[in-house]
Amino acid sequence: MISSLISRAILYFAMGALFIFFAVRSAHDTMWNITTMLLAVIATLDFGMGFKLIGLHFKLKRDQKK
Repeated sequence: MISSLISRAILYFAMGALFIFFAVRSAHDTMWNITTMLLAVIATLDFGMGFKLIGLHFKLKRDQKK
């Protein structure tokens, strides 16, 4: 189960990087358009979930050692 958390976190980080890539590509004249902002929000949520899963991984690992 613990290794699956890390693999899911890596997947979320990859999706976040992909959404950042698409957000940068969609910002032509200005970044203040709805497409760029929506992609940036989705990327932020993906990175947040990735960090949360890594934190959960280390918490479970620490609890198993007790």
